[in-house]
Amino acid sequence: MKTIMVRYKTAEAHAKANEALVHAVFDELRARAPEGLRYATYRLADGVTFVHLATVESLDENPLVALPAFKAFQEKLKERCVEQPVFTELAAVDSYGHRA
Repeated sequence: MKTIMVRYKTAEAHAKANEALVHAVFDELRARAPEGLRYATYRLADGVTFVHLATVESLDENPLVALPAFKAFQEKLKERCVEQPVFTELAAVDSYGHRA
C-alpha cells in the first residue's frame, strides 16, 4: 500500500477550472468504482491551494492514472499553477475513521 500527498497552488484565474477538472475525476471514479484506491482532494482556505491524497493498495497498478478524466486534469496542470505540484509519500502512524 502506498499513500501520496500532492500539493500545489493554482493561479487565482484557474482555481475554478481546476476544481471543475477535479470534480470530473471524482465523477468518473464514482461511475467506474475502481478497487484498491482511496482518493480525496481538498482546497485550502486561500482558495487556490489544492491538496490531493491518494492511497493505492497495489504498488504495481494505480487505477487513477488510467482514467480519461484524470489524464485531462493532468494535461495542463503545470500551466494552471503558480506553485508546481510537490509529491510527498506518507507513512501512516495511526488513524481514526480512515483505513491506514
